[in-house]
Amino acid sequence: MELIGERWSLLVVRELMFGPRRFSDLRASLPGISAKVLTERLTSLEEGGVLTRRKLAPPVSAQAYELTRWGYAAEPVIQELGRWAAMSSQHDPTLPLSPVSFMLSLRTMFDPAKAQGLAMRIGFRFPDTAFVAELRDGDLPVTRAEPDTCDAIFTAPAAPPLAGLFYIGLPASEVGVEVEGDAVMAERFIAIFELPERIG
Repeated sequence: MELIGERWSLLVVRELMFGPRRFSDLRASLPGISAKVLTERLTSLEEGGVLTRRKLAPPVSAQAYELTRWGYAAEPVIQELGRWAAMSSQHDPTLPLSPVSFMLSLRTMFDPAKAQGLAMRIGFRFPDTAFVAELRDGDLPVTRAEPDTCDAIFTAPAAPPLAGLFYIGLPASEVGVEVEGDAVMAERFIAIFELPERIG
């Protein structure tokens, strides 16, 4: 807790869960954090062995921050905190959240029993990033990648509309989400996610 318990620290780790990010990307994904505080958190997490700095390959000549192998192992901690938060009577799945937060929520609220026998590639496009979720063998790995050759692709202006579609059942057209590809496959994919019962 001394390492990740400071304000913003765990959120920084969360935003790095799907690969390296530049300082500017991290700051854009964490509204309200100052450049000074972000620098301090990145420094302390690097000193603690949670993340490391590296140069991005050409043509991008920028420095990026990336989780270490130990840093990536924190995903179950973040998932359990997300599951716990969703049990609150005050939980609102449509409140502001980053694209990474939404993709992690899918890995958290994923029900392997409902996904049994299903195999599909589902893409997600946001204005500044994209992901591919590949459902196979009761598992749901997610990668930051362009959604090429996917069975269905969800395109959204931000993450909250997708949360409304997946967790509340709001119509895609009502929340501004565009669904391309196999509509039946998209519906079957949405059906394998469910928020936990509220207990508080």
